[in-house]
Amino acid sequence: MTRLDTIRRYYDGCSTGDIELMRGTLTDDVVHYFLAPNPGSAPVRGREHLARYWRKVHRVIDARWIVDHIVEGADEAVIEWSMFWRPEGTPERVVTRGAEWFVFSGGLISEIRSYYQQRERSTELDGFGYAERGYSVPARESSTVHSGQEDYRA
Repeated sequence: MTRLDTIRRYYDGCSTGDIELMRGTLTDDVVHYFLAPNPGSAPVRGREHLARYWRKVHRVIDARWIVDHIVEGADEAVIEWSMFWRPEGTPERVVTRGAEWFVFSGGLISEIRSYYQQRERSTELDGFGYAERGYSVPARESSTVHSGQEDYRA
C-alpha cells in the first residue's frame, strides 16, 4: 500500500466516522498536531483517541475530507486537502482548504502536522483554479487523486 493509499483510507475513515478504518492506518502512539487557534487545537495522542476524536468531529459537523494533491518522500508525505462541512445551525456546506505533513513508521501514520484555519465560511486561495487543476470543489466533493468513496471491503 502506498502512502497516498494510507492517507486516503485515513480520511475516508474520518469522513464516515469508521473507527476501524482509521485504526488500520495509525501507529499506536500517533500524534496529531493542530494549528492554533482552531477549535480543539491541542495535540491528540494515540490511535484509539485520534480515531474517536474524528468520529465525534464527523458527527458534529458532517465533515468530509478529500486529498487534492500529494508530494511524497521516504517516510513522509505532504498533502493539500479540502474539508467540506456544515457549520452548526446552517444547512449549507462550506469548504476549508488546508495542508498536512504526515510521518510514517512501518507503513502507518505516526505523526500528522495540520496547517489550516477553520472559519464558518469557505477559506481558500484567492484566484487559484481549483476545478481546473483537478481539486475538489463544492459541486464535486472529490479530486483527481481521491474520489472520497473508496470501497475497502475485501
